[in-house]
Amino acid sequence: MPEPIRQIRPFVSAILLALSGAMLAACSGGDFGRTRADMRSDDMHRWLGTEVTASVGLKPSQFQLTDEERQLRDLAYPLIEPPLSRPAWKSVFGDYKALPSPWRQKVVFDRTMYGRTLIDEPHRSHSSRYAQLIEDVRNDITRFEPFFGSAIRVIDLDKKRNASMARVSELSPREKADAVERMQENSLIVQWVQQCLEQRVSSYRWALERLVIQAPDGMAADADRLIGELAAQTANPPVAAQPAYGRAVSVRG
Repeated sequence: MPEPIRQIRPFVSAILLALSGAMLAACSGGDFGRTRADMRSDDMHRWLGTEVTASVGLKPSQFQLTDEERQLRDLAYPLIEPPLSRPAWKSVFGDYKALPSPWRQKVVFDRTMYGRTLIDEPHRSHSSRYAQLIEDVRNDITRFEPFFGSAIRVIDLDKKRNASMARVSELSPREKADAVERMQENSLIVQWVQQCLEQRVSSYRWALERLVIQAPDGMAADADRLIGELAAQTANPPVAAQPAYGRAVSVRG
């Protein structure tokens, strides 16, 4: 075998090995933008309670999460994560990150962000932009009932927890504090989702208005109807957490 070819073969093998590794790494990402399996855990959304309490100067509870509380946090995250906040290449790798609560002083809601991202991202046509908007709104409508169904159960159980504390024998100060802190966590998470839904409605309306003036399309009527449906649900949630913590967050941007 000629010497030049013998020298090239190890180099080509190294390149093929690197490409194979990259392909396997890509396969480890979750499909359809979901977090990959090796990053999931039962309490992967527990940080929501820590973040939301810390943002208003409260302490998180040290109690373990109940099944209902864990489900509340799992259902809350998709409604808290801003739509179109993950670049397409990150979604392939199952990108997942903690988010700041709306009570953080540095968090400033920008109702134009979603629409500008929707319009600026490459699309085959304006129809596909309308389709993306419609899909995002419909997804929120689909998530609405499961989340608030979970919130109803958690808040009802918290009312029973609060009433029962007066009858618990030898209740220690630490146990009482943890119970109160968990009820605060749950209430604040529901408030967080409520505020995010109000912000989403505002963002969706801004995006639709810009799409209509840039590229009028019959799909605008469907988008407007769905946004109106989400707005009506958001304005009349089946359960309202006590607004005793933190401060109001403007959704006008």
